[in-house]
Amino acid sequence: MTAAAQLDAVIETCIWDVASREMRADCFIQMGEMEKAIGDLKALSKLKNDNTQGFYKLSTIYYNLGDHEMSLNEVRECLKLDPDHKQCFSHYKQVKKLNKQILSAEELIREQRYEDAVSKYEDVMKTEPNVPQFSLLAKERICHALSQAQQASRAVSVCSEVLQSDPENVNVLKDRAEAYVQDEQYENAMKDYETAAKHSENDHQIKEGLERAQRLLKQSQRRDYYKILGVKRTAQKKEIIRAYRKLAQQWHPDNFQDPEEKKKAEKKFIDIAQAKEVLTDPEMRTKFDHGEDPMDPESQQGHHHPFHGGFHGFQGFNPFGSGPFNFKFNFN
Repeated sequence: MTAAAQLDAVIETCIWDVASREMRADCFIQMGEMEKAIGDLKALSKLKNDNTQGFYKLSTIYYNLGDHEMSLNEVRECLKLDPDHKQCFSHYKQVKKLNKQILSAEELIREQRYEDAVSKYEDVMKTEPNVPQFSLLAKERICHALSQAQQASRAVSVCSEVLQSDPENVNVLKDRAEAYVQDEQYENAMKDYETAAKHSENDHQIKEGLERAQRLLKQSQRRDYYKILGVKRTAQKKEIIRAYRKLAQQWHPDNFQDPEEKKKAEKKFIDIAQAKEVLTDPEMRTKFDHGEDPMDPESQQGHHHPFHGGFHGFQGFNPFGSGPFNFKFNFN
């Protein structure tokens, strides 16, 4: 019969016995059964007037579990009873510093200052390198911040590190899936969303993310307007127009004399013009970013297809702003 089991029998007979509860709490701590230890230590806080040591133990247990807020609450209770308690005061300074850094990092995330939030969570890991739960928490939130900042490759790396230790972490699976989408690794994104869905069935964000990744995968197997213009998915309108003008100049059909090359240039020129139209129109670009091709007649049933009819549909259309195709480019 274990010591904890023997103490169970004593406490059943005498539920108010302080010494037995203190011993059983210590047994639970040694056995790693922290929730049970917390239960006994909480009871002792009501049974003893001077429970500074109990509050200190509670604070350190919560700290080692990664619960900085509860740790701070309990160590404050210790200092209320004895402001000069050396262990509690030393521990209080550490927990307060860590708590402040975490709250500050979360505020930076809310303000969308993601790089600053990453730096702050790196400080958290330096402040407490010996408690794995805080390193895991910091990396989880760094993963989220990098995903939100569209730092895809960095996000995937940090998220993957967290998932090695905590493979069922739904938030990290969602963040890595989003990073995979940004990096155009749609099949990997789908796998992460599907894994997350097993552990969180009614999460609408997962369902929407999975559907979006599926649409984007299908779309990637067709036309990609970003690739046509050679710009990133995060490109601003000015950058898109600049890339368009350069390619329109390069692929203008008047530059080609050979019939086959001219035909190829006409097709390329139409693709470039369509890409520019979609990516400079906020509504069409949003549709495209969600996996729908605004220029695809199949997905736009009943909508007018502005470039239907091939190159001749461009009569009167000038990619540089005025007049039909009646000019040549002169290159120095």
